[in-house]
Amino acid sequence: MKAFKYILILFIGLTSLSYSQVKNTGNISMENLPAVVIKSAGDDFSVYLPDRNADPKVRALEDSFIAYDLGKNYEGYETYLVYMEVKGGTLAATYNENGQLIRVVENYRNVVLPSKLIYEIYKKFPGWEIVNDKYLYSQEKGDILKKQYNIKIKKGNESRKLKVHPDGELIAEN
Repeated sequence: MKAFKYILILFIGLTSLSYSQVKNTGNISMENLPAVVIKSAGDDFSVYLPDRNADPKVRALEDSFIAYDLGKNYEGYETYLVYMEVKGGTLAATYNENGQLIRVVENYRNVVLPSKLIYEIYKKFPGWEIVNDKYLYSQEKGDILKKQYNIKIKKGNESRKLKVHPDGELIAEN
């Protein structure tokens, strides 16, 4: 009888553990992820906010930067610069003497523009054609300083240069 009780308790315990393992079939969206803490050294954090732009070359360079291991390369320098480049884009990151990320500046040419931005440009400038674009993104100590597109549009022989926020809000027009 005692053996039966122990077997019953063991069976109930194992079955309840198997039901506690819930499978998550949904995919995690990269756009909803928070800032990335690249390095933690005591109270000092290196925070990087990836933009998660739709363009694959932007995402690839940002992912490469997140995966980059600074190691001990910064030792002996007041500031240390990490420079990464892909075809049509660059990322430059500055670290201080403690290996803490200070500033990141990203610059890309001819990127895939967000659909909302394209819609807003064609709505404000009907009949115009997007000829060239640059994407600028910079941050300092986890705070975004600049996030804008410099776009050149053309209609016949006339051309204009626009500075636009990613949501389509016009900053300046030349």
